[in-house]
Amino acid sequence: MIITLQLAIISRIKLYYRPANLALSPDQAAEKLTFRRNGNVLTLSNPTPYYQTVTELNAGKRVLENALVPPLGETSVKLPSDSGSEITYRTINDYGALTPKMTGKTQ
Repeated sequence: MIITLQLAIISRIKLYYRPANLALSPDQAAEKLTFRRNGNVLTLSNPTPYYQTVTELNAGKRVLENALVPPLGETSVKLPSDSGSEITYRTINDYGALTPKMTGKTQ
């Protein structure tokens, strides 16, 4: 009797090319995110040349969906009407680890 175990693994790895002469380090970029509220939409703005993967995004005590914010761009997430104005979030760094929790305010 032969017993066979087969595993199928699906993984996704993000690969970004970055020019060597960027003035801002990736670690500093996460702190530069800004947040703008417009009704039930929260817009995340990224003024840096780095992609920002935002996770553990909260407005007050409300948990929001994760977001990928492009360099020098914006992305929006749905915002419950009873959410607070203080934003807390973490990002995923170049090594796949979570950054320390950061805070921001909606404009």
